[in-house]
Amino acid sequence: MTNNPLQALLDEQHIVVSDGAMATELEKRGVQIDNELWSATALLKDPGAVQAVHESYFFAGASIATTNTYQANLPVFADFGINHDDGVALIEQAVILAQHAVAGDDSKLIAGSVGPYGAYLADGSEYTGDYSLSKQEYQDFHRPRMQALYDAGVDFFAFETMPNFEETKALVELLTNEFPTMTAWLSFSIGDRTDKLCDGTELTKATEYFNDNDNVIAVGVNCTNLTNITAAINRIDDVTDKAIVVYPNNGDIYDSDTKTWRTGIDAPTFTDLVPEWINAGAQIIGGCCRTTPDDIAEIQRSVNEFLN
Repeated sequence: MTNNPLQALLDEQHIVVSDGAMATELEKRGVQIDNELWSATALLKDPGAVQAVHESYFFAGASIATTNTYQANLPVFADFGINHDDGVALIEQAVILAQHAVAGDDSKLIAGSVGPYGAYLADGSEYTGDYSLSKQEYQDFHRPRMQALYDAGVDFFAFETMPNFEETKALVELLTNEFPTMTAWLSFSIGDRTDKLCDGTELTKATEYFNDNDNVIAVGVNCTNLTNITAAINRIDDVTDKAIVVYPNNGDIYDSDTKTWRTGIDAPTFTDLVPEWINAGAQIIGGCCRTTPDDIAEIQRSVNEFLN
């Protein structure tokens, strides 16, 4: 029997607010993450900072904490000389830190973050989907992290920033066959498009494929500009009855030449767009890169105003 705490939260709150960026907040706390471990560096260097970030998002109004495990996988740990057992322990620690932040509050949930294989490549492949493994290879890559997240007690999985359709099929098959009591949201990487995954697969095709899978409780997009969200929701909503999850970036623009971010001029705000997203069908809303607790508080205010 499937355990479905996310659906219970949706039934209770109607619109659920998730958290925002982890890496941005860790950097503010002095954690250096400019390596292939990225935000997972904090699990080694400053785990207290991870818990503090979770707490800041809960204080801002989030009901979901996403574990700091997007880049925490056993192959990347091995690249840093961390053995299998210690790598598993670090993933489990990430869940424990989120649990400490939840502090027993039944109205808060923990999503176990599962990033794509492309994130492990650390070459921007999560924004191209330009890689190809066999189904078995994808599953062998993802299984240990999912097992550690499951054993540590996450409420559901967050399959995040997924650019490659074949990978999502393998991942959801793994979920269904080996973690049958668990649910997941599946959030695609679409880059600057609103109609296709980064690998070129039609967003509607990828969404429809999972319609009959009860373990996938929500489908959506993340890590794209705020201005792409409404069109993406409309396409997803046309082909599924599942809950729709969206968590875009904050509107800043990344300059790949200087490797810096700049504020988008005249960029719309969450206050401007959240009501539009809800009207289009979004039920789970949060933030991705560069978003902050202030952004999550802004989303929460907009949701409250919409519902009231």
